[in-house]
Amino acid sequence: MSAAFVKEESAETAAETLLPDRSVSPHPNLVTEAGLEALKGQLEEAREAYQAASAIEDVNERRRQAGPLRDLRYFTERVRTAQVMPEPVASEVVAFGSTVTFSREDGRVQRYRIVGEDEADPKAGTISYVSPVARQLMGKRVGDLVSVGGQELELLAIS
Repeated sequence: MSAAFVKEESAETAAETLLPDRSVSPHPNLVTEAGLEALKGQLEEAREAYQAASAIEDVNERRRQAGPLRDLRYFTERVRTAQVMPEPVASEVVAFGSTVTFSREDGRVQRYRIVGEDEADPKAGTISYVSPVARQLMGKRVGDLVSVGGQELELLAIS
């Protein structure tokens, strides 16, 4: 009989079922103050989910709840390694925490705040400091041109 059809009943087997850790970036874990608070909130949610999963009595169902432990490990590590970066004091040069406005060759104008990897959400107007666009814009001034993915961007504003 195929192992896929065998129902595992032992607590030992359930305890051994672990998902691989979530991938952690090799880059420094730079965050804004708000980013650190968001990570702490996600860590608390992961703790609560793990506690709820641990309380499940059915061994097989508990085994299917491996995600909360993985998330707990991930957010614990991200909070532990977080390096809060101060807000930029000047807006002459693009830095971590700057909000940049740039135009693309096709005429689109985009505006993003440069933040940490865990807090980046382009749909919400934030990009990671290690993204190709942010890496090219860091240290630049208004009027500078940068090339990203074969496209030229012009830096219009920094705030």
